[in-house]
Amino acid sequence: MSFVHHIGALDEGVAGPRYMRLQKLIRQAIDDRRLTAGEALPSERELCETYELSRVTIRKAIDGLVDDGLLERRQGAGTFVSGQAPTGAARVEKSFSMLSSFSEDMLSRGRKPGNAWLDRAEGAVNPEEALGLGLSPRSRVYRFQRIRYADGQPMALEQATIPGWGLPSVHAVDASLYGALEQAGYRPVRALQRVRAIGCNEEQAELLKIAPNDPCLFIERRAFLADGRAIELTHSWYRGDAYDLVAELSDG
Repeated sequence: MSFVHHIGALDEGVAGPRYMRLQKLIRQAIDDRRLTAGEALPSERELCETYELSRVTIRKAIDGLVDDGLLERRQGAGTFVSGQAPTGAARVEKSFSMLSSFSEDMLSRGRKPGNAWLDRAEGAVNPEEALGLGLSPRSRVYRFQRIRYADGQPMALEQATIPGWGLPSVHAVDASLYGALEQAGYRPVRALQRVRAIGCNEEQAELLKIAPNDPCLFIERRAFLADGRAIELTHSWYRGDAYDLVAELSDG
């Protein structure tokens, strides 16, 4: 099978530099696992002939993918898909020192956030939610389950529960949960988060486009209003190959 059949041809109907279009093809092929860790790319000369691009353009495309950790050059051997096998974009750093939403995190890094709804529903609080949110039995809650994307790439699974008094309806949340809470006058001002590394199960792996048991960061967040009431209980599963958690420490 030729490399073009393997990863696709350049879309000449799309605006933008041709090196970026080639980068996009290779990124997508790695994300879809059509190119796997350790697999060799054709030589620069072969890529020039295949895509009818100059060597400068090919080198610029490859350099960017090497900088992002997707590809690695091995002296005397060629260019290979990185053994780290990160996904179609550079890793995202999430600061633990700031309370922000997924959408805000992506926009601040120049990435385009997106989501695909798996479920959103209203129901009676369960024991875990009642404990986490400080609610009495039979209280009403809103539940939101979705896949979170950055530039079209799946980054995380998210399951959020909000007290019934915190939003006007289950349909109040569109793209940003925190945007909806802010509109309702209930944006949180602080949160407690717990993080641990786990292996994704088969269902989670399929949704995140990774292999079963690939590493994920499981994050539990409880967020609070200024008056101390809990407004959010969220469980998230972040791709371990795409996310770094960063905390600033001081001796004060």
